[in-house]
Amino acid sequence: MEENKPNLAFGRKNYILMLVGIAVLAVGFTIMTMDDEQYGLGFLGITLGPLVVLAGFVVEIFAILAKDKTHK
Repeated sequence: MEENKPNLAFGRKNYILMLVGIAVLAVGFTIMTMDDEQYGLGFLGITLGPLVVLAGFVVEIFAILAKDKTHK
């Protein structure tokens, strides 16, 4: 007998990586709001925050493209 498991698009590893990516994105946007310079033109708003957001998008792309060994 086969188990009736739901056919999810991704495996557990993918979903965990997606949650990590969302957390990194949230941290990046939070860093950008912490800039004390006018209009966010300081180091946090122009350099560090966007780099962290970019890293979050890279994690998201990797989460989508990664193969999960347990997923068929």
